[in-house]
Amino acid sequence: MVLSGDILLTIFIVHLSPLSVWGYLESGGNSASDRLENVTQTISRILDGYDIRLRPNFGGDPLKVGMDLTIASFDAISEVNMDYTITMYLNQYWKDERLAFSYEAEVLTLSGDFAEKIWVPDTFFANDKNRGFVPSFLHDVTERNKLVRLSGDGSITYGMRFTTTLACMMDLHYYPLDSQNCTVEIESYGYTVLDVVMYWKETPVRGVEEAELPQFTILGYETNDRKERLATGIYQRLSLSFKLERNIGYFVFQTYLPSILIVMLSWVSFWINHEATSARVALGITTVLTMTTISTGVRSSLPRISYVKAIDIYLVMCFVFVFAALLEYAAVNYTYWGARARKKTKQKRDLMKKQTSVQTPETTEADIIELQDLRISPLPSIRSRSGLASGATTPAAVGAHDRGHFPPSFRPARYNARNSGLRYRGPRQHKPKVFHALKRGASVLKASLPKIKDVNVIDKYSRVVFPVSFILFNAVYWTFYVF
Repeated sequence: MVLSGDILLTIFIVHLSPLSVWGYLESGGNSASDRLENVTQTISRILDGYDIRLRPNFGGDPLKVGMDLTIASFDAISEVNMDYTITMYLNQYWKDERLAFSYEAEVLTLSGDFAEKIWVPDTFFANDKNRGFVPSFLHDVTERNKLVRLSGDGSITYGMRFTTTLACMMDLHYYPLDSQNCTVEIESYGYTVLDVVMYWKETPVRGVEEAELPQFTILGYETNDRKERLATGIYQRLSLSFKLERNIGYFVFQTYLPSILIVMLSWVSFWINHEATSARVALGITTVLTMTTISTGVRSSLPRISYVKAIDIYLVMCFVFVFAALLEYAAVNYTYWGARARKKTKQKRDLMKKQTSVQTPETTEADIIELQDLRISPLPSIRSRSGLASGATTPAAVGAHDRGHFPPSFRPARYNARNSGLRYRGPRQHKPKVFHALKRGASVLKASLPKIKDVNVIDKYSRVVFPVSFILFNAVYWTFYVF
């Protein structure tokens, strides 16, 4: 009997189980369907008579809107345009009692299109540049990246993912050894502090530690809020500031190291023979042109600002060093060939003096013309001297006369060979005192300079002076801008 009772009980359970499962599924399905129908009716009910034009708690206290950001990436930072591009998630939190549908902690996650049917804050970025070729945009792959979560008490979470280009006014005095502060400025466009008050949530920013930039290191961030007084009223503004430090590695290999090597290359000319003009001039001009090319490339990636940057000082000093090396050879060449020219001129002058001292003076055409003018002089005493009155005007006769017999005022040196007659003595022209002072100063400076007998001495001193000066400049430069 016991066995038969167990068998009957088993058969009863087997026949009963399908009915129970079917009944359970039917009740669950009805429950899900009812819930879906209830939610649809609830949304339709809360939107019925909802005025999207009025903010929550219209006419009462200001609406508090919370904010938090999640940084997805820093896309680009431009010194030329003074801006940067960033991709981030922006979440806004507020409460609209008109949308309350339950007293329970129930949350409805709705599509982004629902935001077009309810009131949302008119939030904008005050430092948004929105350049035509890099506009700010809301991501829409695969759908528009927006979310709306509605709580039973009317609390709303409104999130979106977008990329925007924001202004970042940089101070480039220390470029590329500089640090910058780039900000995100969030504000309500139309609602003053009498209607909407924005505030940061307890955790205002996320994702900063994971963000990476190719040329910068993010040292940290800071959030603050303030009131902006504009022409249309006082607005609440939230500000997020990033502390960015530029990485120097790129500029060391692209600018500083090539400039150092070019300057050192210009010193090679100090070891080349001073008579190898083509080699030393070609080397000097090459280094000067290379420094000019490097400077042009650096300036092309920077805005046209009036003040001097750190890299400008370094490039200008490198240019001065290579140009000074070229001028050094000019000094060597001038000293060498100038000394030889002066020596040759002195030898030629001494030879002419010797030839002049052994030759008899010859009569010139100017002397003949002057004596002819004296022959017709109205003074009888002049005409009768040395037989001039007799008309002896041939070159031989004229050359036979002793010029010492004539008065000083009628000597040949007093006459102009082109114009007959006496020379007019005008007032003496005095040279300016400034010219005399400059000439005297130049003479004193020339006398104070040491007499260089061997031009190789200039190259020997340059081999020491140039490297030592460049090392001192680098020590001062890097100490001032880095430490």
